[in-house]
Amino acid sequence: MRVGVMGLGLAVLLAAAPALAAAPAVAEGVKLPAARRVELRNGAVVLLVERHEVPLVSFSAWVRGGALGDPAGKEGVAALTAELLRKGAGKRDAVQFAEAVEGVGGELSVAAGREALVVSGQFMSRDAGLMVELLSDVLLRPRLAADELTRTRERMVAELAAAKDSDPRALGGTYFRAFHFGGHPYGRPQGGSEASLGTLTREDVLAYVKAHLGGERLVLAVVGDFRADDMARRLEAALGGWRRAASPVPQIPEPPRPTGRRVLLVDKPDATQTYFWAGTTGIARADPARVDARLANTVLGGRFTSLLNTALRVNSGLSYGAGSSLDMGSRPGSAVIASFTKTETTKRAVDLALEVLGRYRQEGMDAKTLASAKAYVLGQFPPTLETGPQLAAKLAELAFFGLDASDVDGFAARVAVASAEGVRRAIAQALPDPGALTFVFIGNAAAIREAVSAYGPVTEMRITEPRFSPMPAR
Repeated sequence: MRVGVMGLGLAVLLAAAPALAAAPAVAEGVKLPAARRVELRNGAVVLLVERHEVPLVSFSAWVRGGALGDPAGKEGVAALTAELLRKGAGKRDAVQFAEAVEGVGGELSVAAGREALVVSGQFMSRDAGLMVELLSDVLLRPRLAADELTRTRERMVAELAAAKDSDPRALGGTYFRAFHFGGHPYGRPQGGSEASLGTLTREDVLAYVKAHLGGERLVLAVVGDFRADDMARRLEAALGGWRRAASPVPQIPEPPRPTGRRVLLVDKPDATQTYFWAGTTGIARADPARVDARLANTVLGGRFTSLLNTALRVNSGLSYGAGSSLDMGSRPGSAVIASFTKTETTKRAVDLALEVLGRYRQEGMDAKTLASAKAYVLGQFPPTLETGPQLAAKLAELAFFGLDASDVDGFAARVAVASAEGVRRAIAQALPDPGALTFVFIGNAAAIREAVSAYGPVTEMRITEPRFSPMPAR
């Protein structure tokens, strides 16, 4: 789960502008609907919520494993598998499958996250039978056709190369995690690299499916216009016989917390701007300090009026956007500040960002800022739980991370009682420490090498290298 805005674009930042009016009163009414919990005979967990206001049924299916199941050197096999799952399954080839979904006005998507493969969708309630059929086909009977694999793999490689060539901002987090976490599973590129994707075969995908797709790993939430007893029977018939995965769920060790500073410089010789990320290891999804950390991140870089964006964009004009984010998984993920600036102002922008961060960690926030952060967070919360797909995703996510409805139902109360001292502790625990930072710079190395060397020992690589971390020294 990622919290915060990586303020790297004006449109994104404007979209996050605060709506403060009456936010606490609105958020206090946000409660998760009661879900009926059903366990299928193979151990799959199903959460059912009836909502009959509109004739729609939404689902979110999380299968434990995700990119964590990628073998060493085969990073991206989960992402490739996710792409292939909806390109033909059961009795339908890729075209027929797409027509079956689109022909009834439905939606169905598959994505490989870091810890789970997620299948999501929404259909008219009259097509609930088709929805269950297509979902079970995707999970139990994917075709994984060789020709589709070749096309999809080539497209994925081309997309990575194009991003590096044009606008590398979307890849910055991947470079950061690879350098910061190193050999830890959280350091693997979820979408693979040009080097790893190019080696993937159908046998690799088949091996991944056998090892990591199985009924005992499934958490499925269904929300909408149906009868729970009927839906439970449908799902038992369709998914209850799904075999177990051949391998145990990948275990995640505690991630490293490097001390001191270090720098990765990714050379993009034609760059006229420097893109930079600086961060460390933060907190996990279930950490008791997660609400205080969310408030802390909001003020630092999680909204348009944040400290970072105000300093780097509004007051100094050094950037069009600056922000921060917390990536919270089963284990602590990354806590990162990020921005971009003209090549010649690289050091000024980074120094200013670090000055803002250091002052914030030292001073915390005053009562007025805390009240504003609370209003903003409470105002942003209700729209995330309005639709059927949003509710299904939240229910599945909570079950996946071992949380319950109190994470939502008690959210407004926990925000309301948050204190400046509690937020100060969260700042120290969850946000980057200026003295112990991992830096990633993407830019013209010849022009910025001397400047970035001020932030720690520098490791260099070229953006044209088909991977996201430098080759180890021989």
